[in-house]
Amino acid sequence: MQSSAALDELDHLLVTALQTAPRAEWSRIGAALGVDASTAARRWARLTSSGLAWLTCFPVAVDRMTPLVAFVEVDCAPGRLHAVAAEIAEDPHVFNVEHVTGGRDLLMTVVLRDNAELARYVGFRLGRLDGVTATRVQLATTLHSEGSRWRLDRLDQTQRDLLGDRPHGRRDRALRPEDAGLARLLVEDCRQPVARLAERSGLSPTTVRRRLARMDRGGALMYRCEVARSVSGWPATVYLWAATPPDEVARVAGQFAGLRETRMCASLSGPHNVLFAVWLRSVDHLQAFETALRRRFPRLTVTDRAVALWQLKLAGQLLDPRGRHLRTVPFWTWDDPGSASEMDALVARLRGGPPGAGSPCTVAP
Repeated sequence: MQSSAALDELDHLLVTALQTAPRAEWSRIGAALGVDASTAARRWARLTSSGLAWLTCFPVAVDRMTPLVAFVEVDCAPGRLHAVAAEIAEDPHVFNVEHVTGGRDLLMTVVLRDNAELARYVGFRLGRLDGVTATRVQLATTLHSEGSRWRLDRLDQTQRDLLGDRPHGRRDRALRPEDAGLARLLVEDCRQPVARLAERSGLSPTTVRRRLARMDRGGALMYRCEVARSVSGWPATVYLWAATPPDEVARVAGQFAGLRETRMCASLSGPHNVLFAVWLRSVDHLQAFETALRRRFPRLTVTDRAVALWQLKLAGQLLDPRGRHLRTVPFWTWDDPGSASEMDALVARLRGGPPGAGSPCTVAP
């Protein structure tokens, strides 16, 4: 049974330790926290079984392609919102699905290979889904910050050093084709030991260790240790759309990405050229937060805002209304032969013209 009990200090420390070193041995985590390995493992088992905390993992890029990140706003017919959300939450490339306030019912974050695949998804998947009345799409031209960098910040420098906290490399972030099978296993459960990964992948333990080390050095996989929003101390999730002069977007977004409250920051393709997702202590703090933004960035104008009522899916994880973990939908690329066939048929129609069309008419002199 899932619990709504608050986290104690050791729980907070444990979550922060796993945010810092998600695959560290329990002995190393215990040493950093001043407890034995069995205590750390037992505490984590309690948190995960109650849905209060969880670990997840996903590839940065597959097949050496730079992924396309888009934010899709969805309007739903009355009474169909939750049915639509439950349907699209099963799509493996849908990163987030959130029921939000304001001028849209659902806000989605999707990751696809290119513009053509995005057009196919919006037109032939969402556009034909019963209950969807309208969609609006904006591309993330640059993703300045995302949730894997967010920390509870309960560790001191000595503890971080014990855990081996260090930034990922930037040289080889794409997932190599030969590593795809191993990555899929990690997406299912990123704390599987090497022996188990070797058994399931058919690789030797030495090969598994070598490939894990290479992916870790290159940052090919992103890890997240999350905590239920209701017990995180930051229960309010707010999206802010803003406009700023184009020549200031990079500077503003870079500084905004470093704020304690920021979970995500992206430059957008639309007239509202910046989107922020922030975690706040309460919705009551929103006005004060915006006031502080205005003072720090006088040329930034917040143009719209939305409060998340229910984050149904977060980084591939399905959550209940209080933000507790339910189950995983392994995050991966989209593969839908049905919509691909429909798009091919449309392309063939466009190539051939309408049925019965003959040669262009000519006008006699």
